[in-house]
Amino acid sequence: MYNKRPKGWLKHLDFLILDILVLELSYLIAYWIRQQNWKLFQLEYYRNGALVLFGIQLFLAIATETYKNILKRSPVREFYLTIQNVLVLVGSLLFYLFFSKTAESYSRIVVLYFAIIAVFLLFTERVLWKQGVLARRARDGYHKKHLFLISDGSMAEAAVQKIKKNSLGEYKIIGISLVDDSVPVGTEIEGVPVVTAFADTISYIRGIWLDEVLICLPEEKNTPEEILEKCAVMGITTHTALSLDSNRNVMRDVEKVGGFLVVTESIRIASDWQMIVKRIMDIAGGIVGLGLTAILTVIVGPLIFFSDPGPIFFKQKRVGKNGRIFTMYKFRSMYQDAEERKKELMARNEVKGLMFKMEHDPRILGSGPDGTRKGIGWFIRKTSIDEFPQFAAVLTGKLSLVGTRPPTLDEWEQYDLHHRARMSITPGLTGMWQVSGRSDIKDFEEVIALDMEYINNWSIWEDIRIILKTVMIVLTGGGAK
Repeated sequence: MYNKRPKGWLKHLDFLILDILVLELSYLIAYWIRQQNWKLFQLEYYRNGALVLFGIQLFLAIATETYKNILKRSPVREFYLTIQNVLVLVGSLLFYLFFSKTAESYSRIVVLYFAIIAVFLLFTERVLWKQGVLARRARDGYHKKHLFLISDGSMAEAAVQKIKKNSLGEYKIIGISLVDDSVPVGTEIEGVPVVTAFADTISYIRGIWLDEVLICLPEEKNTPEEILEKCAVMGITTHTALSLDSNRNVMRDVEKVGGFLVVTESIRIASDWQMIVKRIMDIAGGIVGLGLTAILTVIVGPLIFFSDPGPIFFKQKRVGKNGRIFTMYKFRSMYQDAEERKKELMARNEVKGLMFKMEHDPRILGSGPDGTRKGIGWFIRKTSIDEFPQFAAVLTGKLSLVGTRPPTLDEWEQYDLHHRARMSITPGLTGMWQVSGRSDIKDFEEVIALDMEYINNWSIWEDIRIILKTVMIVLTGGGAK
């Protein structure tokens, strides 16, 4: 029987339980230092504060990657993430106090003491527990899983190195069998002996202590079905490596599709919880954004109309996730014939590649014949007011708050293969390009690089960082010309 490893936050349930206990202890100590008694849980608003800390920490574990690679993280990295974790908790606690109208009854000193104590105790607990887990794995030979490796001469050394680097003491490689018999029996590869000729593999492993077999072969070589069949008969768990080091920059998962057991490859695989949280953020942002759009329509709408009588909203077909077409709305910042005039101005395009942008654009409302005047259109674009109607698409799911820029139809039709990858996610109202000095980027390939960086490293935290940075840019008028 194979005990499948838990995934996501369940993989580090021990850290979650310890973190919650340490956080509640920090909360209790902070209260005692300030009040000199242990009556914290007798007061409803302090008791509710403890529940808030518990709930938020559980939420962070489920919906974010708080514990990702925690056993591999350096002390410096751990300290930084601990501070980040505690700041989120303190922010959530203050948010609760504000909306529950209990802030006046609550000691601000307790919150401050909690933040300081929690950082120290949480960091100490995590470091000590990690050291204990790794030390226990290193010394407890009986509970190590005994792994037998089947490979070939071209990749056995790299396979052993990879296992040792990533298993963190969970496995002990007890022997190697090479399908090409390219190395004599008795020879050691990275300290692990080749223990049998390939033809005698089954005879060898049937009489030894063995938990699991890992088959790691080049893609062009077939998996030895006889080995798999005989191991199944003996009740030995087998793992077949998809590839030791594929050049494809993708994530993989095994699942069922249409009744078939398949290996799924994707640029980025997100959990259900992560996508739920992202969607909740989009809905909340969409509601707030549409409220602001209604106010701006009353103020900006007449200015647009009097500058160029016609619709105050500009609508355009854009390309969404995986090629879906949707209609995008903006406050109109250009004259109504802007799309026709774009063809005449293509020679003045300042962006290399499949995007159009020019600093002095005469199509902008009030810009004058040479595009240098700063009228209402310039103001709308400089302050990013033109983007607000897009919150409607965010609310309906056609856009996300954060993503990649949705291309126009003519841009999409000219995309090369590697350009299309940026549309493997829902496009966004803002993104890496917008917060990286968009007006200074003159090459479309740089936009692609930023988009792929975002997709490959996506997390809820990254979305929050980009949203906060976007707000600062909008308030200061940076990034747009």
